[in-house]
Formats: sequence, structure tokens, C-alpha cells
Amino acid sequence: MSGHKTADAEVGPPPDERARSLGQDRSTQQPGASAEPAVPALVTADRRPRSRAGMFRWLAVLVLAGVVGLGAVLGARLGTDPTLVRSPLIGTPAPDIEWPYLEREGALKLADLRGRVVVVNFWASWCVPCRAEHPELVAASDAYADAGVTFVGVNYQDRQSTATAFLDELGRGESYEYVTDSGSRGAVDFGVYGVPETFVIDREGTIVAKIMGASNFPLLSSTLDQVLAGRSPGEVVNGPVQREPGG
Repeated sequence: MSGHKTADAEVGPPPDERARSLGQDRSTQQPGASAEPAVPALVTADRRPRSRAGMFRWLAVLVLAGVVGLGAVLGARLGTDPTLVRSPLIGTPAPDIEWPYLEREGALKLADLRGRVVVVNFWASWCVPCRAEHPELVAASDAYADAGVTFVGVNYQDRQSTATAFLDELGRGESYEYVTDSGSRGAVDFGVYGVPETFVIDREGTIVAKIMGASNFPLLSSTLDQVLAGRSPGEVVNGPVQREPGG
């Protein structure tokens, strides 16, 4: 009997000790169970900076795109007056107007030039851009003299003496007619905002091109080549215009 009891005692611990052992097992597993959700927590913490960095990159791209777009708009408008609007005269018949000659008796009727390509340039001796473009106009006039092109220089809100002195200084073109716009009637009919402004009329008497601001030989040449070929170049803003002396 005593040997049997001893064997039972060796088979397993008493109930109290077994309970304590089970408690210890549970306490030992407790940290392991709580450690499993720590992995997603670390992943989530790692994802947040990446998402935030991506958002900042997109914001930077949007800001850059806005700056580039604004720069393009400002660059396109640089040197032009913000109140300028496109001419409604493109594609319409030229005004039927008569201008007195600047340096001789008589008058020029625009309708008498029908059948030729006509370049009508509004200018003034007080106009700074007009001074810059004048040699270009003279060169184009000489180059297209045998191509059926007539240049008409319309002196705008100026004195005859200063206008003549301007031409004496800078020269006169071949196949070039200089007239004066008494009462600014021609400027009103052509919708002139300021000087210089240049209009091109085709052989049928239709306004097919307009240059705002100072023209130059390459621009004039390209425009005239298109008109002589029967095309309508439309309007080009090539710089600022001046509305009055000093303005």
C-alpha cells in the first residue's frame, strides 16, 4: 500500500502544483499572443510616411504645372497691352477712304489700289516703336516693289514738319505712298488703338492680315508671301503700341 501511494505521488504533481503550473503556462503565452498584432502596427506606421510623401510629390507636381502655365500666359502677353482685342476687320472689305498726301498736292484713294496688295501702316514721328520698324518697312517696300505690292504710310496725329523730318532722317521706301490722316478718320475706320499698326489688303480689297506693334522684315516678308499666294495670315501681336507722345 505504501509503495503504491509513492508511485502515485511520482506520477504527477499535486493538484495545487498543477494549477500553479497551468497559470505559469498561461502567463508565459500571454506575451507571445500580444506580440502578434505588433507586426501590422509596425507596417501601418511604416506606410503613413510613404503616403504622406506621395501626397507631397503630387502637390509639388500640381504647383509646378500651375507655375509653368502662368509663365506661358504671361510670356505670351509680355510686351502687349492687356486691353487689346482681336480686330474684327480681318476678312472684311477695306474702308473706302481718301487720304491727302503728306508731301505733295492731291490725295490717295485706297480704292484706286484695287488689284494690288496694299500694306497700310499707321505711324507717327513721336512713336518709339515706329522708329524701330521704319527701316524694316522700307526694306520690305523695296524688296516687293516688283511683286505688285504698294506700301501706304499713314501719318497719325502728328505735325507735317516733324513727320517730314522723320522721313528725311530715316529714309523713304520705293513704291511707298506717304499720306496724312486728317481728323483721324482712317484710324477710326481701321479701328486703330495705337501706333504702329499695320494692315495688309489683298488684291480684291479685303483686309487679310494685321500686325500689332513694330513689324520686322521677316514678319512682313512671311505675311506678304502668304497674301500673294492667296492666303489670309490673320492677326499677329508683335509688340506694344503707343497711343500718344510719351505714352
